[in-house]
Amino acid sequence: MLSILHETPRWLAVNKTAGIAVERSPYGYPCVEEEVAAYLSQHHRNPYVGIVHRLDRPVSGVLLFAKKPSALKALHEVFRERKVRKFYTAIVEKEPEANKGKLRHWLFKDLKNKRAVLYEKPTKNAVECMLDYQVVGQHAEGWKVEIELHTGKFHQIRAQLAAMGCPIIGDEKYGATRPWLPDAIALHAHQLVWKDTYSGGEIVVEAPWVSVQ
Repeated sequence: MLSILHETPRWLAVNKTAGIAVERSPYGYPCVEEEVAAYLSQHHRNPYVGIVHRLDRPVSGVLLFAKKPSALKALHEVFRERKVRKFYTAIVEKEPEANKGKLRHWLFKDLKNKRAVLYEKPTKNAVECMLDYQVVGQHAEGWKVEIELHTGKFHQIRAQLAAMGCPIIGDEKYGATRPWLPDAIALHAHQLVWKDTYSGGEIVVEAPWVSVQ
């Protein structure tokens, strides 16, 4: 069932369930794009559904959709210019050596193996990626970490936390040994913050992490 966090005439924010793809695929997986289209079609024939950004299929949390082409263009620009603050929560298998810090790598997207490969220095065909993290407590399964994502690259959080020896629980692709929920890893996009293009006011959208309540 679609969990709506906030809706305006221009865009819609939902709390994505882990295990569901964001957009339609030829493999026929359930996807949020179709759920949003079905919801909007209750009030509009052939509604416009614009995907503003994406979350990995096993990740839950805040996901934005534009309801008009103009809104999609405006929100894409906000994301492109890195004017959106993106906050995540993860539960990792091992306690980080430092309670907080900044991670900086150069990321190469390995299409063949569908995984991110990280380098410590600038490397050909690799893009810079950065995040800040802070350990905020312990969970029954591991250590709870808050993350501010400064760049939104392919599998970035998953790869960077694994690179410091702290894979996200359930993320076998990046070395995790403990299971999480089916088709899910312990990573949740819990907040987006940006300045509205139209009103100039600050918008804060938060999503509760149902899996850890």
